[in-house]
Amino acid sequence: PAGKKGAEEEDDDFGYRLFPDRNKKPQSFLVRSLFTFHNKCQLMLRLTLETNPYARLLLEALKQSGCTVFNDRHFSCENCDGCVSGGFDAATSQIVLCQNNIRQQSHMNRVVTHELIHAFDHCRAHVDWFKNVKHLACSEIRAANLSGDCTLMNEIARFKFGLKGHHQTCVRERAIRSILAVRKVSKETAEKAVDEVFDACFNDLEPFGRIPHSKADAKRAYRDFQNRDRYTANL
Repeated sequence: PAGKKGAEEEDDDFGYRLFPDRNKKPQSFLVRSLFTFHNKCQLMLRLTLETNPYARLLLEALKQSGCTVFNDRHFSCENCDGCVSGGFDAATSQIVLCQNNIRQQSHMNRVVTHELIHAFDHCRAHVDWFKNVKHLACSEIRAANLSGDCTLMNEIARFKFGLKGHHQTCVRERAIRSILAVRKVSKETAEKAVDEVFDACFNDLEPFGRIPHSKADAKRAYRDFQNRDRYTANL
């Protein structure tokens, strides 16, 4: 749906321009199977969902929240604009994976985790994705903070270095960048929204209970989540 809240948001397509396959008739399985990108995307997705501790924790958390995720229903490998790797379509509760832009398993792991955090927020809270930029900012902060987007190795790969407070800086910058990619708002509007909710949303660590800075951290968080569930069941 398109809404108008001022000149800068006029004709806002809510980021759908970045995902052109969203508006096309779905291709048959036979046609899709002929494209290497689609096959590779599906294989990498399956490996992520089965082995990655970030994704496995989020899948369990979603299930416990009443939002079980099904591979064939809630994930879609599609061709996208070159500037994005994935997205969460709140209108369909579906995660879009950009098969033409995701080439490595580690990249797939991060994208799936990032978008599953959006799905988790969509499940547990009344998020107004389309009209409330603060709601969007909060989920983007959480996704950047908890998905591994801002690990030291990823930042080094982007040629960005820093010491004190660098993780927070990375989270803020990536949240602003994500908002600008999917909403027709000014940079000042995006920055204001992020800054106004940053502390509360940065410190909201559900369902991890910690900031997982590595796969080892994510494994520990996954074990803690499972034990927390067992403890709650015995109360």
